Amino acid sequence: MVAGSPDVPSREELIALIEAQAAQIAALMARVAELERRLGLNSSNSGKPPSSDGMKKPARVASLRERSNKKPGGQKGHEGETLRQSAAPDAIVDHFPSICSGCGGALTRGMALDHAARQVHDLPEPRPLVVTEHRAHVCQCAGCGARTRGAFPDGVNAPVQYGARIAAFAIYLTHQQMLPQKRLVALMADLFGVRIAAATIEGMSRACAVRLKGFSETVRGLVAGAPVKHMDETGFRIGGKTQWLHVACTVLLTFYRTCAKRGSLLAGVAGIVVHDHWKPYYTMTGVLHALCNAHHLRELKALVEIEKEDWARQMQRLLRRACHAANLARDAGVALKPGLVACIERRFDAIVAAGLAFHEAQPPLARAVARPGGKTRGRAPRRTGHNLLLRLLARRSDTLRFLRDPAVPFSNNEAERDVRMMKLRMKISGGFRSPEGAADFATIRGFLSTARKQGWNIIGALTRDPGDLEKALRAA
Repeated sequence: MVAGSPDVPSREELIALIEAQAAQIAALMARVAELERRLGLNSSNSGKPPSSDGMKKPARVASLRERSNKKPGGQKGHEGETLRQSAAPDAIVDHFPSICSGCGGALTRGMALDHAARQVHDLPEPRPLVVTEHRAHVCQCAGCGARTRGAFPDGVNAPVQYGARIAAFAIYLTHQQMLPQKRLVALMADLFGVRIAAATIEGMSRACAVRLKGFSETVRGLVAGAPVKHMDETGFRIGGKTQWLHVACTVLLTFYRTCAKRGSLLAGVAGIVVHDHWKPYYTMTGVLHALCNAHHLRELKALVEIEKEDWARQMQRLLRRACHAANLARDAGVALKPGLVACIERRFDAIVAAGLAFHEAQPPLARAVARPGGKTRGRAPRRTGHNLLLRLLARRSDTLRFLRDPAVPFSNNEAERDVRMMKLRMKISGGFRSPEGAADFATIRGFLSTARKQGWNIIGALTRDPGDLEKALRAA
């Protein structure tokens, strides 16, 4: 090939080609690193749910909590739940020896001197339904001759119907234990001989949700005005589309609501909101924020295991120890000593500064390009650890709020526990056919969660007047 021929690239063209290839290689290497990082993420080092681990679920070899040096199991002073003998058994079966073990002589009941007792606790045999007939009698006045019929009790509306306890039991199994309707129909028939239709169970749920609407609104107001509340959200399949379930809760109250948009936040909220740093929460006005440090610990664990960043290990250890110290102080009913709080905050700042210095010394990541030969777009990309450090720096007071306020917990586990059972319903049913059915489920489930937190008997609460339960609610 002759020099200067059109087929031979010039020196400038070769340099441009090399630069383009180097940029492409850098972008591909960054992409490979990102994909490898995704493969290393699981439920223990990210926000992924445990169900996503599949058959490769990692062994639980380390807890995110700091070691307490306590032995596993019940601690000293714990009463326990040991099965104990009843002072008034329902039935007594006597067993007498018939032959003497010494001489072989006959023994009678009259020779008994003492006894040893052992009790068997068991369920009674299923009994037929208790049928109560209400008779509204007609009386004729002796003076004017007019006839007046007595009134049936509230709720007795049909010639034949199921009672409040059957409805409460069906609702409990459907909405608390997440039993599908067809299996509930079989259970009621097998255990109680009740031939109840799935449509009847659906009607019971609808009537219950309508009856609990006022209770749910009362809980909503109490949660919104609580000094500290937890908030979270999760995707909900409704009518074949992804909508959203929001939860706002305290240790004594739970309020659920379904929304078409994820950013539709609860209105009228005051006090401190504990959440997982979803940015729309910071658009709420008149509130303070506390970030979930369980999320931070999982992110730090991924940085330790995958990127091998030393600052992340130090921050992980600091947050664990700070959580342990705060828990000990809370159990003792005292606040953390100001000197200890200041020491933790200084250490926090030093670790963040060291981490930022480490990342600023790293070579910059390749920027994305719109098309070959085109201009770069967007801000300069940052590594995962760098983004976390900037968040910890910008939200320092929200991250460490649990140190200075004993009412603020270390994590947002309260809301995550309340969301977890709602996701279980999604796994069982796959979704809801209508927004009305999803809203009914949210109302009933919020009532059941609140009743559990309040220490009420669930079946008894479902049969009581919701107005009486509203008056009995404890907000703190």
